[in-house]
Amino acid sequence: MTEPHNGRTTKDGIRVHERGDFAGMHAAGKLAATILDEIAEHIFVGQTTGEIDRLIEERVEAAGAKSATIGYKGYKHASCISVNHVVCHGIPGDKKLKDGDILNIDVTVIVDGWFGDTSRMYVAGKLPRKAERLINVTHDALMLGIEAVKPGNTFGDIGHAIQTFVEGHRMSVVTDFCGHGLGRVFHAPPNVLHYGRAGTGPVLEAGMFFTIEPMVNLGRAETKTLADDWTAVTRDKSLSAQFEHSIGVTEDGCEIFTLSPAGKFHPTYG
Repeated sequence: MTEPHNGRTTKDGIRVHERGDFAGMHAAGKLAATILDEIAEHIFVGQTTGEIDRLIEERVEAAGAKSATIGYKGYKHASCISVNHVVCHGIPGDKKLKDGDILNIDVTVIVDGWFGDTSRMYVAGKLPRKAERLINVTHDALMLGIEAVKPGNTFGDIGHAIQTFVEGHRMSVVTDFCGHGLGRVFHAPPNVLHYGRAGTGPVLEAGMFFTIEPMVNLGRAETKTLADDWTAVTRDKSLSAQFEHSIGVTEDGCEIFTLSPAGKFHPTYG
């Protein structure tokens, strides 16, 4: 049984959770991260994104959890798999991975009513140099955004840290999509922008739960959504990468709920 859910909501509509709620988020986040750890060995040239998704759904069910994405606004899969110039919300299917393809896999599970949401990058075959550079910048941008999370800072501080780092490497931050609050719901206030001015936006407080999930393009920032109403791609067909963690603000910083138990969050793990 889960503990009764208390807490409060700020004037910006952001839920402030109690300390006891962190345990539920850690459990959900750990399962999501573990599934992404286990799927790593199934990423190879010739593999289909549909088979990867089937393996993910199998693991969610085996854990006695639920997929947050199956049935969400009519979506039918346990993951979003976004390959190369797909920015986010790629639909798994019959597409076979080719040598050098990079892909983001995004999984959200529900454990005892708590949502664990995370995504990371993978590569099929040999990682091309320009793709590796993009992946490194995107990963480091996420971690810099997380470093900005502590009570008294603002959401604008997070976006500013990410944007200035990415643009300093002559890449662009996608502005059409953002992170979000979560907890016992999939999406809640606030919108967590990956760009912005330091010192702006709502002030961070201990007990806030949200995702940071920057999408970074090698080319321009503009995206377009395909006719399936899900798949978002870069308008200039440039490569795109994304990493996502779910975090909770603590009294002196933050805790990451979706750390990789096996140390496989970055595709070049040893």
